[in-house]
Amino acid sequence: MSTAANSPGRPGRRPSTSQVELEKVAFRLFDRNGFDATTVDDIAKAAGIGRRTFFRYFDSKNDVVWGAFTDQLEYMRERFAARPPAEPVMESLRAVVVDFNRVEAGETDRHRRRLQLILRVPALQAHSTLRYADWRAVVAEFAAHRTGVHPGDLRPQAIAHAALGTALAAYEHWLGDPGSDLATVLDTAFAELARGFGEESRCS
Repeated sequence: MSTAANSPGRPGRRPSTSQVELEKVAFRLFDRNGFDATTVDDIAKAAGIGRRTFFRYFDSKNDVVWGAFTDQLEYMRERFAARPPAEPVMESLRAVVVDFNRVEAGETDRHRRRLQLILRVPALQAHSTLRYADWRAVVAEFAAHRTGVHPGDLRPQAIAHAALGTALAAYEHWLGDPGSDLATVLDTAFAELARGFGEESRCS
């Protein structure tokens, strides 16, 4: 799971009203005032835009935290489709999830803050559940395609739920260890998942 926002601004618009810049303004307010205390009106005012303009970019304050997540899910589908057909399902899953979570070096701190909000702010949990379901659906579609069954069948659903749980565990580990590299943590976690967390493998 990744939530990196990378959409360019529309031609002719002030940079402060691009989706990415609006997100940066919101994150500064979240850091200063807290997520719960920050309103849509606060974000719009700080960005120098109107409330209606805010809603052209985000459906809600909660969606700001998730960034361009819908676009990223489409990228994830494309990456799954590009994997070699003979590659084992779990190996493809590991490669795509690791790639999906790569962010530019300059975005690491913001990505860390984003995940802290998603995982630790109670007000975001219900909304996050919907986003998690969207992410699992993409994984289940891929697993179903590879195994020749329906996405709603047990195996692809089990793979999708296990993958999400593994990703969330990796995110929590990364947040708790500032010196670690997220891609490396995810790669290790998904390699363990593929092996079934056997006794012969050891995670730190």
